[in-house]
Amino acid sequence: MIQPGSWLGILGGGQLGRMFTQAAQSMGYRVAVLDPDPSSPGGRISDKHLVTEYDNLRGLKELARVSSAVTTEFENVPADSLRTLSDLLPVSPQADAVEVAQDRIREKTFLSKNGFRVAPYAVFNDLNDVANLSKSLVFPGLLKVSRFGYDGKGQLLIKDLTELISGFKNLGRVPCVFEEFLSLTAEVSVIVARDERGDTAVFPVSENRHRNGILDITIAPARIPLSILSEAKQEALALGDALRYKGILCVEFFVLDGGALVINEIAPRPHNSGHYTIDACSVSQFEQQVRVTSGLPLINPRQHSSAVMVNLLGDSWDNGEPDWNSILKDDRIRLHLYGKDEARPGRKMGHLTIVDPDLDQALNLSRQIKTLLGKQ
Repeated sequence: MIQPGSWLGILGGGQLGRMFTQAAQSMGYRVAVLDPDPSSPGGRISDKHLVTEYDNLRGLKELARVSSAVTTEFENVPADSLRTLSDLLPVSPQADAVEVAQDRIREKTFLSKNGFRVAPYAVFNDLNDVANLSKSLVFPGLLKVSRFGYDGKGQLLIKDLTELISGFKNLGRVPCVFEEFLSLTAEVSVIVARDERGDTAVFPVSENRHRNGILDITIAPARIPLSILSEAKQEALALGDALRYKGILCVEFFVLDGGALVINEIAPRPHNSGHYTIDACSVSQFEQQVRVTSGLPLINPRQHSSAVMVNLLGDSWDNGEPDWNSILKDDRIRLHLYGKDEARPGRKMGHLTIVDPDLDQALNLSRQIKTLLGKQ
């Protein structure tokens, strides 16, 4: 166990790195952030900011020198960097698991081989694959780049073969996955903390709504039957076992008509849909990340308030700073801003969490807030 007062390292200084840093510092740890952006949100509040690329050997060795253990805030850190660090100190999550999650082709293959249900898909490495596999496809669907796509970026809605060919070209002819559209009743996510001993703690299942490929709101607890909630948790735990995972793992599910669950994707880190845990649970996903990283015991999360999380995108800054006075006069609202310099359309600038014993009341208030922000 790494005692409070020690140094913990994290690769990445975005908003997830910032919230990890805040959680770690509140528990008495000092935090070193490695991020190439000198004004990164996490780097700004860290005890030490190493401004260097994620594959810079000198920077990695310095992070290992000052830290007792290292974690990461996003899946696109080079796996080889994690392997380099793991030769020097404890690292979570491990490189092999991150490699699965950072490549859609590898992820779909791993899930299918291990008996987890996914949407029907096809892999395209070049135009020959498009021609050879097109007859077996069911349209419409989504064409997604295999690597570095997120928040709706690197994906296209495809309605027919002509759009598939042009879309593959427009995405740069890089390896892609085509996923068939499914008829859904809901989208949910499960966040699991799993430590080196295989001990686990599962957060309440949350319900997610997206807009333009970006998470818009999260509703917790999810409004789906208890049997489906239980199955989603068990599937997420089984996936953690299959990966021999250490860290915070988010598993996103589609709930199909009829109640069947399909894994949409996995994230080897805290997740946007888990931000509600900061204000509505006995322990947040970020404190659990600190506990896994440092070897402290995990806490079984208890949700003490119903919650709705509303993402704050740069679009709400189109006419200047939002009117926080109108929003924050209600004591059910918690504001979290990420300290980013520039507001841009689609950029996550922060989030609001509405906590209320009555979930319907929280949802009604979220709609009022979105109207104030000009988002409806």
